[in-house]
Amino acid sequence: MSDEFDVVVVGAGPAGSAAALAARRGGARVLLLDRADFPRDKACGDGIAAHALDVLDELGVRDAVAGYPPLPALRLVGPGGDTVARTLPRPAYTVPREVFDARLVAAAVAAGAELRRHAVRRVEQRGDRVVLDGELAARVVVGADGAGSVVRRALGHPVNPDRHLALAMRGYAPARPGPAEQLIVTADARWPAYAWSFPIGDGRANIGYGEVLRGEPLTREHLLDRLAALLPGTDPATVDGLRAHHLPLSTHRPSPGRGRVLLAGDALSLINPFTGEGIFYALLSGALAGAAAAGSPGRAAARYTGSLRRRLGTHLRHSSMAAWLARHRRVVDAAIRAARRDDRVYRTVVELGLGDGRLDARTLGMIGIGLAGRDQPPRR
Repeated sequence: MSDEFDVVVVGAGPAGSAAALAARRGGARVLLLDRADFPRDKACGDGIAAHALDVLDELGVRDAVAGYPPLPALRLVGPGGDTVARTLPRPAYTVPREVFDARLVAAAVAAGAELRRHAVRRVEQRGDRVVLDGELAARVVVGADGAGSVVRRALGHPVNPDRHLALAMRGYAPARPGPAEQLIVTADARWPAYAWSFPIGDGRANIGYGEVLRGEPLTREHLLDRLAALLPGTDPATVDGLRAHHLPLSTHRPSPGRGRVLLAGDALSLINPFTGEGIFYALLSGALAGAAAAGSPGRAAARYTGSLRRRLGTHLRHSSMAAWLARHRRVVDAAIRAARRDDRVYRTVVELGLGDGRLDARTLGMIGIGLAGRDQPPRR
């Protein structure tokens, strides 16, 4: 075998870079692989929540959003038109992934990880080693290679089925006039679906539209038509960098690992089914996977599964419950009305959708009151 490492991380996005950083902190010799050179674009909403910065701070990365202004507020529009706009508990940021991911990769390399361009095609577990493409060996491999993960397929896990997989298209357009805030507009038609507009701070905004797949193909024209319908004034012909991407939702997750092979981020279907947020999940799962890989290679999967369950298990159950409730449009509108009336409910919704929050009795009660006190909202 030409090269042997303690940990090989496949995929150098947020999950992979976090895994490399955590493994290096554990003293491991780390190889970080990606099929692309950095900087490179990545289709995404580019939203960075405060919870993601908490994970990066623990990993020693404190400049990931440097130069980008904070977004202090979030505006949510429900399927029936109900709206809530409030200050976020902590500001969010919009940083193009071309910049954000390159900064994380640079941090991993500065911490001692070796970076190579390599597209992995074959993963084999051989005793106390995992061999990649017959030429690279590791005591543990972390698969952080996204929605189409080769490592995930090697473990025998197919891609998520319909209703547990979404498709979104994003691009860059002039920022909308008005206050600096994240905007999410949910759609009555083809629910669950929503459009977004996240200002970057340089006169542009990341805008996009996504919906859950339900067994029928979605065309580029359909996605653009829905984007224009939900963000009036948007001319798709003037939007730059349009790219589509799949979102494997956390309602259908494979096993976090087997033996000496672990999965993190999108490869583990860690996309919030309520909001489509994935960067916080990617960073946290990557950090947990890297720590488990470096700390106890022979028990890496068991250690990682346990730490992931302790850190995110309850939240993932609650977010799945929220997604199930949100299949009913009236519930979403009632939740938005409750969040408009009560800041504590608003904060619960935000923490559930952007971080690791949980549903509570107060929030469920306020939503129930809203459902009991209002008829079906008008469709649009």
